[in-house]
Amino acid sequence: MYAVIKTGGKQYRVEVGNKLKVETLPVGVGSDIQLGEVLMVADGEVVSTGAPLLNQAKVSATVLGHGRHDKVRIFKMRRRKHYQKRQGHRQNYTEIQITGISA
Repeated sequence: MYAVIKTGGKQYRVEVGNKLKVETLPVGVGSDIQLGEVLMVADGEVVSTGAPLLNQAKVSATVLGHGRHDKVRIFKMRRRKHYQKRQGHRQNYTEIQITGISA
């Protein structure tokens, strides 16, 4: 059984036991959360899709920790114009583990 959820503007295909790094969620480490924006649930041959969301479906998860991804380096340059710009960015994330899918 798997589900497709939406959180932080991105979509993820999840199964029970998966660990994900999603956009930062304002919850504490060790707390249980319910992800309500479920787009699709598949259980074997039976596939349920929403338009756009499934109303009754929920995905349960436990927060494992918070952190920051590796640095992404941005370099912009205009040739022959003596313009160079260097930037860096580290995105925050919340690591979760999927504990249950209910349809």
